[in-house]
Amino acid sequence: MRFTDGYWQLRAGVEMLRPRDIDSVEAGDDTLTVYAPTAQITRRGDTLNRPVVTVTFDAPADDVIGVRIEHHQGRRDPGPHFAVNREPGAVKVVVPESGPAELTSGGLTARVSTDGPWHVDFVADGAVLTSSSDRSIGIASTPDGEFVHEQLALGVGEHVYGLGERFGAFVKNGQSVDVWNEDGGTASEQAYKNVPFYLTDRGYGVFVAHPERVSFEVGSEVVSRTQFSVPGQSLQYYVIHGPTPAEILRRYTALTGRPAVVPAWSYGLWLSTSFTTNYDEETVTSFIDGMAERDIPLSVFHFDCFWMRQFHWCDFVWDPATFPDPEGMLARLHERDLKVCVWINPYIAQRSHLFREGREKGYLVTTAEGDVWQWDKWQAGMALVDLTNPEATTWYTDKLRVLLRQGVDSFKTDFGERIPTDVVWHDGSDPQRMHNYYAHLYNKLVFELLEEERGRGEAVVFARSATAGTQAYPVHWGGDCESTFVSMAESLRGGLSLSLSGFGYWSHDIGGFEGTPDPAVFKRWAAFGLLSSHSRLHGSSSYRVPWAFDDEAVDVTRKFTKLKLRLMPYLGRLGHVAAQEGVPVMRPMVLQFPEDRTAANVDTQYMLGPALLVAPVFHESRAEYYVPEGEWTRLPEVSGAGQEPVVTGPRWVAEEHGFDTLPLLVRPGTVLTVGDRDDRPDYAWAEGVTLRCIRLPEGYDEEVLVPGGTGAPATFRVRCVSGVVQVTSDDAPGDWSVENEGRTVRATGPGEVTL
Repeated sequence: MRFTDGYWQLRAGVEMLRPRDIDSVEAGDDTLTVYAPTAQITRRGDTLNRPVVTVTFDAPADDVIGVRIEHHQGRRDPGPHFAVNREPGAVKVVVPESGPAELTSGGLTARVSTDGPWHVDFVADGAVLTSSSDRSIGIASTPDGEFVHEQLALGVGEHVYGLGERFGAFVKNGQSVDVWNEDGGTASEQAYKNVPFYLTDRGYGVFVAHPERVSFEVGSEVVSRTQFSVPGQSLQYYVIHGPTPAEILRRYTALTGRPAVVPAWSYGLWLSTSFTTNYDEETVTSFIDGMAERDIPLSVFHFDCFWMRQFHWCDFVWDPATFPDPEGMLARLHERDLKVCVWINPYIAQRSHLFREGREKGYLVTTAEGDVWQWDKWQAGMALVDLTNPEATTWYTDKLRVLLRQGVDSFKTDFGERIPTDVVWHDGSDPQRMHNYYAHLYNKLVFELLEEERGRGEAVVFARSATAGTQAYPVHWGGDCESTFVSMAESLRGGLSLSLSGFGYWSHDIGGFEGTPDPAVFKRWAAFGLLSSHSRLHGSSSYRVPWAFDDEAVDVTRKFTKLKLRLMPYLGRLGHVAAQEGVPVMRPMVLQFPEDRTAANVDTQYMLGPALLVAPVFHESRAEYYVPEGEWTRLPEVSGAGQEPVVTGPRWVAEEHGFDTLPLLVRPGTVLTVGDRDDRPDYAWAEGVTLRCIRLPEGYDEEVLVPGGTGAPATFRVRCVSGVVQVTSDDAPGDWSVENEGRTVRATGPGEVTL
């Protein structure tokens, strides 16, 4: 949202109040409050008819400073609010007789000028990260209502990232972004997962703690500043010091929630019925048989919307015409060692038997007149479950609980974006705030039900909508994309933006959703999808079984599925890092290489954890990618014939790739843990593990942790002294081996290997 007409003028109908003077600064035990009149006060009469802006600084955690800007404080606050986990550390507040006042949290200081124009510097390590200056804060009255905005300075060459899953340019400079969830696909400025958090490559991030619409102007209204505004009379934001992007994410997710650990089986390949295709149990069985006959390991089968009767979504009743024996079918799928996922949404169609029940019990969202809110988009006469009503949430989860006890293992929590604002919520919540926040309540509710029924570490959803904090309830997928190379690239940009918004896991529809991909697109997307944290074959009006495209598509899917399963000791460890530290599994290059100026703009590749560079191929044969400094080793399983085994950076590389290969490079100085099974993701990862030592530097000395999977974990100490690699373990549960420069040595149980 913009308030100005160029630099000098306000837009028609806009009036603006700004802090122009400092009346007083008050220090609390761990707060600093500044009272700033909107004009300079030179005599007592200047205080009459004069608004005052109140700005309060506090410190909810080390290296985090909260800023609250307020005009009138008497406005009703019905909520909801984002949860902020407060763990205050050492806070120092200084208000000298002259000179700037300061609040310090860890290594971050807010330095507030106490005379002259309004000015605040946020300082860390002796440098100014960003500033709020005399034209930054605005209390605006406009034809559209009242707003508060802040503008934080951008430095020369500073790049802004995040703001949720956004499919446009990866670097957000120059963009106008409204944080407002929409069901708009992946081909526009709209987004399913809007998050009012951004970070920059200058050592800080900013979380605007408002669930309602937050409007960002990133170097757009004022090219030297990032502006954010909210409706009303107050604005709350947090400045988060890094200095690295990874540290910023650690601190941001400590505030708003870290991703849960997901079950090992969820990392395997998911296969769907697709959306509007025809299917019944015979179809499902033929797909599963086809995967087994072609030796493509399958972990999860997903039933999309038409597992229920048309016009009945959702009633949570299997369509008796196509699935007459759901309990028997689910048992048969489990006998084949498959997990089962079914599609749901939080809407109740008028024809569903649950509509009448929900209406009579007051479980559906109503209008101001007391009528049930309804429309005909998506489902005829559709209503919305009121998730602010505890009885309604119990009612809703009890319906899902029946499915879980039938044998369903997971839910695709679709939709949750088109939440109306002309309604009344049971608990009196502000409808504007509930629009985005509903997605959080919805996914939290379903995820916690899965934890209750299946246990912690065994819950996983496949969610489309989200906002700040929803990263705690994984997994999230990219939504409705077209079946083209261009859409494959825009999907990746969305995932990279989401990963810099605090989300640890991400997936997408292999081959695209809308339309039918040609074989080249499918095969390239399969490799990309199977080198993502989670991997699903899903489409709209056509099936995504690999043999629907060509024989080579079967070979490519098999090859990359088995590769992913062998990488489970490594991927499982990345999942634990995401849960413990908030650092994502799939990482933009700038996250892993913040000092590399070229990496700042790279959005067609990513790091899978700290060690693997993945460059999806967006062409039938030609790949272009950037290699950071060092001697990177191609993973031999997917190297092309005749390609040099080592790629030296920093440089851009262009090369040809067959469909069964792609650039997949191992970072120098890596110990890559590779499993001994390629038939399933949930196995004992430490048993039979191979430690591949890739160009370890002299003096290397690190512990390598291998999570247990379905077995016991193990820790290996790896050292490189005088060119000799020595590996020891006190708890290895079975056979293991070490590879270094073409040699392999095997061991069993606790012990030592030297080579």
